[in-house]
Amino acid sequence: MLTSVPNLLTVSRILVIPPIVALFWIDDPAARWICLGLFVTGALTDILDGYAARSMGQISKFGRFLDPIADKLLVGSVILMLVAFDRLNGLAILPGLVILCREILVSGLREFLADVKIHMPVSRLAKWKTTIQMTALGFLIVGDAGPKLLPTTLIGEIALWAAALLTIITGYDYLRAGLAHVTDSPQQTSNSQPTEGTR
Repeated sequence: MLTSVPNLLTVSRILVIPPIVALFWIDDPAARWICLGLFVTGALTDILDGYAARSMGQISKFGRFLDPIADKLLVGSVILMLVAFDRLNGLAILPGLVILCREILVSGLREFLADVKIHMPVSRLAKWKTTIQMTALGFLIVGDAGPKLLPTTLIGEIALWAAALLTIITGYDYLRAGLAHVTDSPQQTSNSQPTEGTR
């Protein structure tokens, strides 16, 4: 149910997105650090909601539905805002594009597999991808507001390229596993007539 602790944590990951987006319009170093704090809080709920659901025995269909959506909304929003405010530019936009395309691909694949009652678990490599990706976005949010001796933006861009590489690998693994369950056989109704929408 919505009021369970795991689901509240998942919902909170969505609720931090509007203030994160709003803080991009405040041209002040303090705003970037506050934005980072909200982003880290949102990223941590991705770990805590799953742990809470398992430890409290509150795994629900709603939580399994909303959790990946919350992740993609948070990551997608931050990448788009970084590009919009020129904190992610040039060739560095490419890994961001790869990450967004992969998220769309995996979402569509998961939706299809759910329809045919096939569960696709998250791989260990995908978890590493997510960790590196969140770290990269955190550095890019701070950007030039970071310590002078620390190349914050460069670190963020390098980590984003690393995340994009893992994104391609894990995306291919998911696609290969998913395509094994895709057939061209049309579904038939009880009277042997093609169902609406089949090809």
